[in-house]
Amino acid sequence: MLRTVAAVVVDGLAPFEFGVVCEVFGVDRTEDGVPAFDFRVCGEHPGAPVRTSVGASIVPDYALDALEDADLVAVPAATIRDTYPPAVLDALRAVNRRGGTLISVCSGAFILGAAGLLDDRRCTTHWRHVGDLAERFPDAKIDPDVLFVDDGDIVTSAGTAAGIDACLHVVRRELGAATTAAIARRMVVAPQRDGGQRQFVELPTPPHQGDSLQPVLAWLLDRLDEDHTVATLAERAKMSERTFARRFAAETGTTPHRWLTNQRVLRARQLLEETQLTVEDVAHRCGFGTAALLRHHFTSVVGLPPKDYRRSFSHR
Repeated sequence: MLRTVAAVVVDGLAPFEFGVVCEVFGVDRTEDGVPAFDFRVCGEHPGAPVRTSVGASIVPDYALDALEDADLVAVPAATIRDTYPPAVLDALRAVNRRGGTLISVCSGAFILGAAGLLDDRRCTTHWRHVGDLAERFPDAKIDPDVLFVDDGDIVTSAGTAAGIDACLHVVRRELGAATTAAIARRMVVAPQRDGGQRQFVELPTPPHQGDSLQPVLAWLLDRLDEDHTVATLAERAKMSERTFARRFAAETGTTPHRWLTNQRVLRARQLLEETQLTVEDVAHRCGFGTAALLRHHFTSVVGLPPKDYRRSFSHR
């Protein structure tokens, strides 16, 4: 049963991610039928200001020993750094040893990792920090595409608003759909969102390590709506097909087909965001030919179908 929730704060705390935890678990919503949580904000030095990442401070009322009987311990995002307070890491390890549940929001996963709690565990973090997390904690099993990962007694979430999804998921898991819906209604958010964080990941033109194919690549970008084969591209580059494929992989890090598909998806994203073209028209302008083929490749790369992506990201 979820009764006591504690949030651990350290210097560099991200206010929004901390606020997500406070909003879900720290606000009295008993009038809406939500159980009252014993909510505690805990720090290494209770009563002493903890600096946030935006130049303000908060003051935790509780010491780290208040984590000892908490059902859920939340670790909000904080500035990523090489070391974190040893006392905080020890306290998180103790929570894990006694079977308490831990949840991180965004870069809070780095604090869990520093405590050694992500080894051989499924987890996630903000898509921009996935590479760094993997480098620091090579034994962690990181899923870069999802909004959150529930690995039983450790729940990790992706960037910022994904913390809402993860916190509401824990409420649903422990207290049921009705309680989750009541909290979500008051927060004016969806009780459960579809999709993952691939939809938010930047998809720039891949960097090129050489310049011998630059003219061909630039020519291709202007003609994404046309059909292209390795044979025709090799002919344009005045190379054999084998040499062209080898040189292309060396300079772009991928195959001509995959590069072209990614660039067509990137163009589709732009058109879905900035125009009111139908999905069929977008498919033709990007070189996919049919809406069905666009949906297939777009969903594979981005994680959402084109219509859902437009609904979330259209500028019009």
